[in-house]
Amino acid sequence: MKGTMKRTLKSVLTLSALATVVIAPVLLSAGSASAKPAGTDANYIGAGVAAGVTNGGQDGDAATFGGNIQGRITTDKAPVSVRGSVLFSDETSAIIPMVSYDVPVTNNANVYVGAGYSFVEENGKPTPLGNQDAPVVSVGAEAQIGQNIVVYGDTKIGIDAYQNSPNTAVSVQAGAGFRF
Repeated sequence: MKGTMKRTLKSVLTLSALATVVIAPVLLSAGSASAKPAGTDANYIGAGVAAGVTNGGQDGDAATFGGNIQGRITTDKAPVSVRGSVLFSDETSAIIPMVSYDVPVTNNANVYVGAGYSFVEENGKPTPLGNQDAPVVSVGAEAQIGQNIVVYGDTKIGIDAYQNSPNTAVSVQAGAGFRF
């Protein structure tokens, strides 16, 4: 188990570094910096890809490639957003409501950290984030490009997200959304 956690942590750190390298140019070109960046207050719904990068070590819980549908609704009073994601494979999907804390990095971009819960529609069937219901934490970034387009990327970690396995599930998502 100790080796599995070490590999999982190494995978998360590698994927986070890769996501930073991919998303950083978008964030840095999203607008000119000011003394106090405003971030983006975009409410959006989007779609993209989702890739599971871990497996539980049992039959039926291999790393799975699929898609995502993701949305965000912001608040005016606090740097908090309500988010929802559906991560799907060709067999089933995981529905993930989440609350996030958003930190502006430019006038059109945020980084965020969130927590929620993954509800797998058919327990035992693989999704990009494991094969059973589980608590989820997430870290990601989003940037508004133009007036109505938002690009996003994040890493979700499902804690105890595999049946008959203590392994942690890790999934990486990226996509584009339409602001409403």
